[in-house]
Amino acid sequence: MTRAVLSLGGNLGDRVGNLRRALVALTGHGLVARSTLYETPPWGPVEQPPYLNAIAVVRGDRDAAGWLALAHELEQAAGRTRDVRFGPRTLDVDVITVSTDDGTPVLSGDPGLTLPHPRAAERAFVLVPWLSLDPSAVLPGHGRVADLVAALPPEDVAAVARWEQLA
Repeated sequence: MTRAVLSLGGNLGDRVGNLRRALVALTGHGLVARSTLYETPPWGPVEQPPYLNAIAVVRGDRDAAGWLALAHELEQAAGRTRDVRFGPRTLDVDVITVSTDDGTPVLSGDPGLTLPHPRAAERAFVLVPWLSLDPSAVLPGHGRVADLVAALPPEDVAAVARWEQLA
């Protein structure tokens, strides 16, 4: 059994619907918890609309590659295309961390799946929702998520609504 922290986001089409469908699918794959929904400014060199982001924690008998395969399945189900790097997307699911049942982090330097996610420590759209979900969260190799959030420059990240409030 492993536990994975997944970052979900999207800025095209039915953003709420795409995230909701991904979370419903994750329910069948060991969803343990989900964060509040956040709207965040786009990241990267391409002009695009704002994102909706959330963190999901899942637990199951997948290894790290299995969680990545599931992330790609969710993206494909949402009609994700990979036309422009860091461009707009219907759904983006990143594997942020994976750990074993005893809490040991799974580390990987594989370019196809680097763990922990190589840019998670710099991204408010990952860290802020994660912190809201788990105030004691730790990003392996980087420290407490609370400390990472405190060290970030101010970002335009605001909680939009609890999932239950969204129609």
